[in-house]
Amino acid sequence: MDALCKIQSLNPFMHYELAEDYQLHSPSTTNVQCQGELAMLKEHFPVTHAHLPGGKTIPLLKTMQTSVCENDCNYCCFRKGRDTERVLLTPDELADAIIKLDRAGIARGVFLSSGVFHGGITSQDRLIATAEVLRFKRHYQGYIHLKIMPGAEFEQVLRCMELADRVSINLESPTPASLARLAPHKVFFDQLLQPLKWIAEIRQNDEPKNTWKQRWPSSCTQFVVGVAGETDLELLSLTSNLYQQYGLARAYYSGFSPVVDTPFENLPPLNPWREHRLYQAFFLMRDYQIDLEELEFMPAGDLPLEKDPKMFLAERQLLEQPIEINTADYKQLLRVPGIGPNKARLVMEKRQVHKIRELNQLHALGIPLSKASPFILLDGQRPDYQESLFAQIVV
Repeated sequence: MDALCKIQSLNPFMHYELAEDYQLHSPSTTNVQCQGELAMLKEHFPVTHAHLPGGKTIPLLKTMQTSVCENDCNYCCFRKGRDTERVLLTPDELADAIIKLDRAGIARGVFLSSGVFHGGITSQDRLIATAEVLRFKRHYQGYIHLKIMPGAEFEQVLRCMELADRVSINLESPTPASLARLAPHKVFFDQLLQPLKWIAEIRQNDEPKNTWKQRWPSSCTQFVVGVAGETDLELLSLTSNLYQQYGLARAYYSGFSPVVDTPFENLPPLNPWREHRLYQAFFLMRDYQIDLEELEFMPAGDLPLEKDPKMFLAERQLLEQPIEINTADYKQLLRVPGIGPNKARLVMEKRQVHKIRELNQLHALGIPLSKASPFILLDGQRPDYQESLFAQIVV
C-alpha cells in the first residue's frame, strides 16, 4: 500500500481528532483539477475546511504517522487489540504524500497525529522527523499542527514548537479519576498536563528566534465528553485555568460516540446539545470576558441544555438593568445576546457619529433584534419588542 492509500484508509477515523474545525468536508469543494490517482482518491482524503488562528480558512489534511497503538483506551478506534486495519508511514513517505496533496490543491496544511508505538518518546521522534523533512528537505511553507504524544520530553516539546504553527496534547478528561475510566494507562499530570505547562514556560522564558516564523505556535487540547462521569463544571474549570495560566488558545469537546469492538461499544452517544453548550460557554469565557463563576450550572454540575448560557446570564442580569447601547463599554455590550466582539466594536464606532435611537439602526448593523431587544436601552428608552419572540427564545 503506497502512502496516499495509507492516508486514505485513515479517512473513516480522523473525525475523532478535532483540529481547527468540527466537521470533515469533502476536499472536492476546493474545485481543484488533478489527474490520475489523486483525482480518483481526492474526495476520500481526511480533509477538513479549517479555520486557522487569525481567521484564514484552508483545506487541512488530518492524518497519522501510524494507526498502530499500544494503549488500550476504552473508547478509541485505534486501541490495542482492536480488529482494524493498521498503517505505518515513514517520515519521508508521509512528507512526500503531504507535498503531493499540497501541489494538487487538495490540502494546504496538515494536522499530524499518531498512535503510541514503542512509547510516547519514540512516537514523538517520528512526528518531529516528518515535520523536519517537510520544513527543511521539502521546504514546505504550509500550516502544520503537531500533536504532542503522552510522555513526550521537554526537548521534544520545544522542537515541536520550533516547527509547528500549532501544537496540542489531548487531556481527554478533566480529572485523574475520569481519565482512569477512559484511558487506564495514561498519567494525567506527568504525561498530559506537564507538556502544556512546558509550552507555557517556553513561551514565557525563551525567544522564538529558532522557530520557522519567529513566533511561538498556539496551543490547544481536546476532551472526550459524556462517558467518564466528568461534569461540564469540571471541564470548563480546567479549561479556564489552562486559558488563564498556560495561554491555551482553544479547547475541543468531542462528544462520545461508541465504537464497535471497544469496552464502551454499548454505551449511548452524547447528546449533541451538551457539546454545543460547552462550546458556547468556552467562547463566552475566551471571547466575551465572562467569568466561569457567572455561568449557570445545574446541581449535578452540567450546563442546562434548553438555553444558550449567554441568554441565561442576560435574563438574570439585564432584564431589570438593561444595557444602554449609547454609553456601554465594550465588555458591557458583549453581555447583550446577539452582540459579539465584532458587533460590539461596530456599535461603538457608529454611535460616535450619531446616537442610536431606533431598533432599525441596530438591525442595519446585523444585530438580531429578537435576541437583543429585551436587554437594552436606546437613548434611555426601552425599545418595543414582541413578547412572542422573546417567549420563543427563553423556552
